[in-house]
Amino acid sequence: MFTEGQLYSPVTEHEDGTVEVHLADTHPGRDDAGYLRRRGEIAGVALAWDREHEPVPTIAYTDDEHAVWSRVSRELAPLHERLAHSEFLIAKERLALPTDHVPQLAEVTERLMPLSGWSYVCAPGLVPLRDFYADLGSRTFNSTQYLRHGSEPLYTPEPDIIHEVIGHANQLASPRFAAITEAAGQASLRLATDEAMKLVADVFWFSIEFGVMYEGEDLKAYGAGILSSYGEIQEFAHMEIRDLDLADMGTLNYDITAYQPVLFAARSLGHLEDVVGDFFTTVDDDSAARLRAEAERRGLLPMSPA
Repeated sequence: MFTEGQLYSPVTEHEDGTVEVHLADTHPGRDDAGYLRRRGEIAGVALAWDREHEPVPTIAYTDDEHAVWSRVSRELAPLHERLAHSEFLIAKERLALPTDHVPQLAEVTERLMPLSGWSYVCAPGLVPLRDFYADLGSRTFNSTQYLRHGSEPLYTPEPDIIHEVIGHANQLASPRFAAITEAAGQASLRLATDEAMKLVADVFWFSIEFGVMYEGEDLKAYGAGILSSYGEIQEFAHMEIRDLDLADMGTLNYDITAYQPVLFAARSLGHLEDVVGDFFTTVDDDSAARLRAEAERRGLLPMSPA
């Protein structure tokens, strides 16, 4: 099941105004004092931002940070051409993100707004689940602004701006993917129970984040988590591929720290819209409860106590 706090390193704002990001012991930047200080600086900018009255803040990225962005952009490009779904590739070409420097979030918004009506705002790391989805419902994407550690530019244990922008912004440049994402956000506004909210988040995980789709005979990726990962994009076709199944997608346990061993494939973009898109458009607490009950009957979840 999805637990949003697992995805981001915790952030603490101290009484003296300094901001500390708590990286996991296995994080490649854990013992790099300069990287830790930089992460705190960038998180502090987002924490201090007055969303109601100020433009999204800019970050003065360093040459090293631009180099990480450029390296990942260069390495992902041929993999996208070979393994990404054509809808993503068309959207990516239209968005035309820079590959030689880290774009500011305002620049991402400027490019994205005419294509699908979406904007980007900054976040220090974790955004509470319901806040994140509520913003999706108004075509607003909360993005981190930091970059992964330079020692491992092709790997990150947490979402960084490469994931948020190369993965999600390119995806959101497609009006069809953007509409599914917006519907997931609007669904959250109808849901009162945490169980229903988690079910929506898990279906989102196995579609918008880690979805795959057939294009003719070929299995292609469209999920932002796959398409922003140099390693996972080369491995997804070797995983267990299941048909779209909302009860399974909404209740399957998974480990965010490893490649996803089970993926769910749509037969086409229209099939994705009919199954996942319609689910997000219509789900409420009652239908979510029925879906969880179906998962129990099928043995996908432990039976609830009598």
